[in-house]
Amino acid sequence: MAIKKSELYSSLWKSCDELRGGMDASQYKDYVLVLLFVKYVSDKYAGKKDALIEVPEGGSFQDMVSLKGKKGIGEGINTIIAELAKANDLKGVIDVADFDDSDKLGKGKEMVDRLSNLVGIFQNESLDFSKNKAEGDDILGDAYEYLMRHFATESGKSKGQFYTPAEVSRIMARVIGIDQAKSQTQTIYDPTCGSGSLLLKAADETHQGVTIYGQEMDNATTALAKMNMILHNNPTADIWNDNTLSTPHFKNPDGTLKTFDFAVANPPFSTKAWGSGFDPKNDLYERFKAGIPPAKNGDYAFMLHLIRSLKNKGKGAIILPHGVLFRGNAEADIRTNLIRRGVIKGIIGLPANLFYGTGIPACIIVIDKEYADGRKGIFMVDASKGFVKDGNKNRLREQDIHSIVDVFNKQTEVPKYSRMVAVEEIERNEYNLNIPRYIDSQEAEDIQDIEAHLRGGIPKQDIEDLGNYWDVYPTLKDALFSTDSREGYVELKIAQDEIKHTIFSHPEFTGYTESIDSAFDLWKAKWIPVLKSLDKDAKPKDVIFKLSEDILTSFADKDLIDQYDIYQHLMTYWMDTMQDDVYLISADGWKAELSQVNGKKDEWDSELLPKQYVIDRYFTAEKKEIEQLEVERDDVSRRIEEMGEEHSGEDGLLEEVKTDKGKISKSNVQKCIKVIKNDADSVEEREVLEAYLKLIKEEASARKKIKDAQKSLDKLVIGKYKTLNEDEIKILVVDDKWMAAISQDVTSELERISQRLTRRIKELAERYALPMPDLNAQVDELEMKVNGHLDKMGFEWT
Repeated sequence: MAIKKSELYSSLWKSCDELRGGMDASQYKDYVLVLLFVKYVSDKYAGKKDALIEVPEGGSFQDMVSLKGKKGIGEGINTIIAELAKANDLKGVIDVADFDDSDKLGKGKEMVDRLSNLVGIFQNESLDFSKNKAEGDDILGDAYEYLMRHFATESGKSKGQFYTPAEVSRIMARVIGIDQAKSQTQTIYDPTCGSGSLLLKAADETHQGVTIYGQEMDNATTALAKMNMILHNNPTADIWNDNTLSTPHFKNPDGTLKTFDFAVANPPFSTKAWGSGFDPKNDLYERFKAGIPPAKNGDYAFMLHLIRSLKNKGKGAIILPHGVLFRGNAEADIRTNLIRRGVIKGIIGLPANLFYGTGIPACIIVIDKEYADGRKGIFMVDASKGFVKDGNKNRLREQDIHSIVDVFNKQTEVPKYSRMVAVEEIERNEYNLNIPRYIDSQEAEDIQDIEAHLRGGIPKQDIEDLGNYWDVYPTLKDALFSTDSREGYVELKIAQDEIKHTIFSHPEFTGYTESIDSAFDLWKAKWIPVLKSLDKDAKPKDVIFKLSEDILTSFADKDLIDQYDIYQHLMTYWMDTMQDDVYLISADGWKAELSQVNGKKDEWDSELLPKQYVIDRYFTAEKKEIEQLEVERDDVSRRIEEMGEEHSGEDGLLEEVKTDKGKISKSNVQKCIKVIKNDADSVEEREVLEAYLKLIKEEASARKKIKDAQKSLDKLVIGKYKTLNEDEIKILVVDDKWMAAISQDVTSELERISQRLTRRIKELAERYALPMPDLNAQVDELEMKVNGHLDKMGFEWT
């Protein structure tokens, strides 16, 4: 059976566990990624003529396997890697890690065991990349990215800069319009490419592919980038190792900078020694015409290099700290010149703590030379609020990515989120681009109305602020509120405990619910046949792209419910469950095979079709019988617990029959009954013990009935699996598993919206239920009662 994608990731991560202790993540990534590379090219190209990568004799993963358990394994692995590197001009790329380093890998048997275990993990038959049919899906490349992300997470603040989060990379690729690239002759460039993840995500957005160029200063990270390119089927990518600012590599024959159609960059923030090795004032490549950045802050140096590296119609994006938007002096002059030239198309403010090298918030500055001359404004997006916590970092959700890209590319103005800012307005603000100057993203304060507290009534403005609901439920407002109160205030027509029922039973509410259900049903009817037609040629990424884009469209015209929230539910389910299922189908077809769970003899299940779905469809009567038996068992258990509680304690009868661990023992109860059996003074005690013993036996009997019923059900289920045909499996997986789960998520989103309205109205009703005079009267009345009681008790008080 094919391995699930998530299991592939976790098995690769286990390899890292073998290396922990002797080095940190920034070092052991060099070992793990090299082994992943050798395993991949060996599976894919060994023994094939004219292969992309030549796997020479003595240079394959199988040669590593033959070294397991042998004394010279470390030196032997180095030799194998050297042979592979020599045959493919990869010296300095895949041979950067020393597998014979005793300081990092241990001495003697410790090294042998560690490296043998490491090779053994990659030897897993499930990691056979020769069977990887998903080149377009790139399961191996995704696994590489998975490892890189985890290495960046564990490497700490100073060493995570080699990796740009994939979510940010995807946004940058989409806002520069690289999907419009028409041929592979078009070019993309990253002057600080790190491990190449940003370049690859950008290239992945194209239909025809593009020619990739990248430069990286760190030698080991350059090696990562070159391996990454090969693993992502971009072996011709030109990746160069050198300092981009002092020694740019990509030049024209006349010595000028080579220019590109697209460029992306995530340079190290605020580099202090950016000018080392050259004279910015006499720059050979004319990069600093807009001004020379401060000597101790290189943010604008990288940005100016990127702009200079773009063709006349070139488009690019760069990640920089927010300081570049508002800092003064030299940077203010550069910013002013760039705005006047019109090269800045837009700015996207990102959440804080997204990046591995820093926790500060950053922004994406989008460059567009093509329409610079006629640019009248800069489009700004404040996306700082949309994220989810992921460990000690923040992470953009799928809905955040899609929303940012849609709004930016369509130049859609959304209150508190995005707007087109005219250059004239920016000029009035002295060319300061700080996003909060132009977009107020703060949530409106929930203001307490003093008059309502004093005189009663609910402020009409608070009700009008729920206008998005009244647009959908126009007469519901009249069913809830009376306007007979004084000007500017309304009264609740119904009791507070009737609010939820009034809302949920209103015809407009039920009609809206039906319209949402109908939209989902139409989407479901369209895609169920498509999903059931998946076969071994299925491309999982194509599947989810089409599904998710269509669900966005299906809910685009629906008020109240956010289409991006629905989209996120689908994407979350895809990543948690459905993705693995589709990969299994693309590898093995519609097979519902049973296998042991965690290698335990009596635990079994199916990866694609868990037995619970078979039980729910075919054996509901047997399931209900077991549930009833469990209810009966729980009732007996509850009575045992109550009786034990009643007769325990210091002088309790059952205290005497407890074991050393404080549990009541059946055998101790029986012994105690035997001792007092003929004692006329212990009749009551004997009855208690016998009643308790009876309950113990009833509980044991109930447990046995459940066990027997479960065994009987298991036999029926196992038998059913053997007779399931492909059509039945498709119904169980697509209808009962996938669509039922997604439907539940849509329903939960609808309920969340409805509950929000209910909570708000109840909150307002409770807040202004008693005006201040009534509260004062209640206080006076209670005070009089207390004083009266004190008088009767003879207390003197003032």
